[in-house]
Amino acid sequence: MLDDTYYMKQALAEADKAKERGEVPVGVVIVAKERIIARGHNLTETLNDVTAHAEMQAITAAANVLGGKYLSDCTLYVTVEPCVMCAGAIAWSQLGRLVFGAADEKRGYQKYAPNALHPKTVVVSGVLAEECGRKMKDFFQAKRQ
Repeated sequence: MLDDTYYMKQALAEADKAKERGEVPVGVVIVAKERIIARGHNLTETLNDVTAHAEMQAITAAANVLGGKYLSDCTLYVTVEPCVMCAGAIAWSQLGRLVFGAADEKRGYQKYAPNALHPKTVVVSGVLAEECGRKMKDFFQAKRQ
């Protein structure tokens, strides 16, 4: 049985894909029955679309794989705490479990809408938080130079 660390490392690999494109390095995988059914990374710059967050990309892909809009039997792994928009999409999808790495104290859903998720969604935070947070800090530090 694979654990949260394994899947978060897969999400980190997606974050690297975003970084390679000049996107904010956020990555996501969605897992159902111990199988990755969707992957995503930020595409806001590539698509010129403020809604093209990693979570949104992966939720759409997972719904297509499953043939339905509800992800109640799935776990979404994301490198950074979702924003309010993504938390809303996660709620509407009735996601079973959310696992995130680094907290986002500036724009994360917990600051602005702590009750945004579906009441049955189980949340696990801090998985590989240091590595996830470092990826974001390094990206923005490089942008400022």
